[in-house]
Amino acid sequence: MLIRPALQGAVAGALATGAMTTVFEAGSRQASHRHPPKHMVRAHLPGRGRSEKPRTGENAATGAAHLGFGIATGALFGTVTGRRRPARSLGVAYALAVMFVGYQGWAPKVGALPPLTQDSPGRTTTLAAAHVVYGWTLASTLRRMRRP
Repeated sequence: MLIRPALQGAVAGALATGAMTTVFEAGSRQASHRHPPKHMVRAHLPGRGRSEKPRTGENAATGAAHLGFGIATGALFGTVTGRRRPARSLGVAYALAVMFVGYQGWAPKVGALPPLTQDSPGRTTTLAAAHVVYGWTLASTLRRMRRP
């Protein structure tokens, strides 16, 4: 039955998203740029444009979208790993693959961000660090949940 592994993954994904957000926030302050989930939400809000002025509900929508994506991505990882205790390196590789598909693939296609290969080095470094933290935390949390 896959429900339990998916639920475990969802919980682990929520915790991992919290850890990841801390890295995004620290990186955004240091590099003076908005963290990527905000760009993605902005690309889909009404009144889309290049204005730096925050739109009504933007912060709440960004938080909800990022948490929801982290939970869904965690649930998928939980399902794929079944009842096994995943290696932390597998969690990191998974998170980096998610980053690559998102930030090299669909984020540029919707106009939210440039591809990783054309983005600022500071943001790319922050993205990579945040996804490593997400993957490590995701796998570590699942390992604790799935103790023998």
